[in-house]
Amino acid sequence: MNLESLSSISEFCREKARPLLLPVVRWFELMGLSPNDVTLFGLLCYALCGVAIASGHLFTAASIIVVFGPLDVIDGMLARETGRVSRFGAFLDSVTDRYAEFFVFLGILAHAILHRNAGLAGSMMVLMAWTGSFMVSYVRARAESLGYSCTVGFFTRFERMVMIVFMLVTGWLYEGLLILAVCTHFTAFQRIMHVLQASKSRNPAEREE
Repeated sequence: MNLESLSSISEFCREKARPLLLPVVRWFELMGLSPNDVTLFGLLCYALCGVAIASGHLFTAASIIVVFGPLDVIDGMLARETGRVSRFGAFLDSVTDRYAEFFVFLGILAHAILHRNAGLAGSMMVLMAWTGSFMVSYVRARAESLGYSCTVGFFTRFERMVMIVFMLVTGWLYEGLLILAVCTHFTAFQRIMHVLQASKSRNPAEREE
């Protein structure tokens, strides 16, 4: 299997969305907001999304993701437009992304227990989907810390958020969680295999023990 052929479409969507998001970036710049301000505001929106899911307002939660999800792109654009790119900003963005997903999955778990009488099986499905989502990001971060490029995989954060919006709008939570669990763990496996192949192509003297 050619892992590169299953690469994410998120970068394509980001490039197409940039011209549409640029006026928002300019507006934030005029307001004096820093990229980190936008990042933290985005995290707050995802926390509110989790609360909305837990309370049963699924369409409201989906709307929050659709409206405020692009902030994850806007903060980086704002950093580049204003010359405020920093290592800490990139670090903060990555960390808040993980917490954002945690809030969403926590909301889904609470909703499943409070409104759908989810038992052990339902709770485990939420845990499997959340763990898979976390591992997709962790494998990339760990690989890049070792000097490997690791952006392969067809179910990155963008695709996961699209699936979650679909779940919330349709109410097909368990079906969506099953797809998330399978596809995220498969994407993590894709990335592991990619790093394995890349490690074999390195000079033996450069390989990690």
